[in-house]
Amino acid sequence: MFSAEQSCWFVRKVVCWRAAASIAWAVLLLPPVTALFVVLSRVSLFHPIQWITECLSILTSASTMFSFVLLCGVVVVVGYFNLEYYTVTPSIACSKIALLAQLLHPRQFVHSLVHCIMGVIVAWCCAITIGPRYQNFASLCTLADGDPQLCLNEYHLVLVLFGAFVGYSHSLFGVMHNMNYVPFHAVQQYKYLRFKGNLPLVVKCSAIQSLYFTRNYLGVYFFLGYIPRSWLCNTLSLQLNSSLHPLDSVAGLLDLSMLYHLWISGTFLLLTWYLTVLLFRVFVTEVYNFPVQATFAEQANRCLPKVLPGQQPMILKFLALQDLALLSQHSPSRRVQVFSLSQPGGHPHNWNAISSECLSLLADLTQRLVAHHETVAINGRAKLHSAGSDKKSISTDSSGLSMTQDISTPRSSGVIHTPVSVFLRSSVASAAQNPLTAPFTPDLDSPFSSPALRRLAPHLEPTSPWSDTVQSPHIMRRGPKLWSASTDSQTSGSLSPSPSSALSPHPAVSKPSPLAQFLHNRKEQVKHFLARRVLIMYLFNKLPEASSQALFADSQSHIWALEGLSHLVAASFSEDKFGVVQTTLPSILGIMLVLQEAVDRHFKLPHASSKPLRSACSMGDCTYKTLRFALRATLKTAIYRITTTFGQHLNAIKMSAEHRKRLQQFLEYKE
Repeated sequence: MFSAEQSCWFVRKVVCWRAAASIAWAVLLLPPVTALFVVLSRVSLFHPIQWITECLSILTSASTMFSFVLLCGVVVVVGYFNLEYYTVTPSIACSKIALLAQLLHPRQFVHSLVHCIMGVIVAWCCAITIGPRYQNFASLCTLADGDPQLCLNEYHLVLVLFGAFVGYSHSLFGVMHNMNYVPFHAVQQYKYLRFKGNLPLVVKCSAIQSLYFTRNYLGVYFFLGYIPRSWLCNTLSLQLNSSLHPLDSVAGLLDLSMLYHLWISGTFLLLTWYLTVLLFRVFVTEVYNFPVQATFAEQANRCLPKVLPGQQPMILKFLALQDLALLSQHSPSRRVQVFSLSQPGGHPHNWNAISSECLSLLADLTQRLVAHHETVAINGRAKLHSAGSDKKSISTDSSGLSMTQDISTPRSSGVIHTPVSVFLRSSVASAAQNPLTAPFTPDLDSPFSSPALRRLAPHLEPTSPWSDTVQSPHIMRRGPKLWSASTDSQTSGSLSPSPSSALSPHPAVSKPSPLAQFLHNRKEQVKHFLARRVLIMYLFNKLPEASSQALFADSQSHIWALEGLSHLVAASFSEDKFGVVQTTLPSILGIMLVLQEAVDRHFKLPHASSKPLRSACSMGDCTYKTLRFALRATLKTAIYRITTTFGQHLNAIKMSAEHRKRLQQFLEYKE
């Protein structure tokens, strides 16, 4: 396994240096961006010579140099936050309350506060360079009585507060659109070409979002602008210039020059931050070549077979899987090392380590899909049952305990459960050992789940003969289905219950105390009461589209595992001299076929096959929303790649009748 010390080495030697390189390039790009901002902020088409002269004098002034130093510090801080908050698996909120919890998280509060302060600094630097109208916080003015007084420069206040507003909005916008998500592109490009291709999008997004932020800020300042203005005047003993319209009025906010300067300042702020984000993504996701076999003993733990089973950091696992997918396609010399045998001993350690980790990832994804499908099936039956039992009343006895009428016909909470594959691991074990593929959280854990669902699910014990089968011996004798798996077996760490455990009697269950029963019923009453509130249900109801996206949030790793396995298996037909791949070929085909049927069943669910709408212009990458479609296409392509290479030779492989039937469809190009 990849130890914590070695993981820290990778972060320190690779990730941190790449982040530092991205920050350095962002600082180098700051002078031309600043010069462009000065030119656009002091534009004067009717006096071009004066315009150019003023821009040159401002760019060479001491105040601009000091502002540039502050801007460099802001860029460094933004780059540091990119390094601290980045993730390769997006965080998808499956409900409104989950999104609200993300926004109110203390870690997010620190992020918003720091970006708000940095927005103030950038806006102050913009006020220094724009011109005398915004430079000073206070200026001399003549009041109605003719005495000169020190008055508040509200234009400077508006611009500085606008910087704080843009910084805070940028932080919240990043949470809602997963700005910290670092995507890996399918097409490999040089860093310069990738940066050049994304630069127009960065400029466009900066300008459009600055326009939206300006509109929102004007509305906020129109209603609440008097609060900071009055507080500053009272605290610093400043006066208001009565000869000017207050800027929290309609006449004050319709100043076109001020609106233009607000928009161009917000564009400059967002452009510098987005360039830092773009450079960080380009540098961090650059391909890293792991050696398949170590030349020296101290490099043994840095080889691809040793790195793949590691879990932390996740960027390391993703880069290793990316390297595996690339070497399986474009590097014959490295493929030979994968197929090689150890000396002495003659064991295929490299192939065993790589194939077992890839199969483990695919098996864990299959279990998540099966668990999600069974949860949806249980919820559907619960809804049908609750629709038929709406007329049943709930009676309360003298002690305040609510009693619900029993269901007239007993019904099992489970469906026909059969093992998926002997290569699948339990979801509990995979959650503890592999955070990359943590199982999907079912709706049963929701505090406001359907009461009928709770009546259906918990009445059966895990050892009950009816817990994993429908209450009919005829149905119990039916053959296993390829796609289904036992929920109880997942939680118990076994894929299929043994006959002895299925026929074992009920264990003795201790009756809860009256106090515990009373507290439980009170808790249920509160849940039922809150479940009838529209706002509560709006916050706690799960979003179907988001739930499907969360299932496939880390599917980029599964796509690389499928590509790597399929290309290696196809290449082994002519390159595997020792036949190491042939020993695991039945397992690989079995896992892929089971996953393919689980994916097909998932796409039959509502909202799973609907493609998400195109979002507004944003730096947040939305490719994770369509990962399930990419996974389905990659899975089918991987199976076809193997069947096309081996052809009728696959008929000699031992497999179940269900697997052979589905494999024959691929061999005949009917899938």
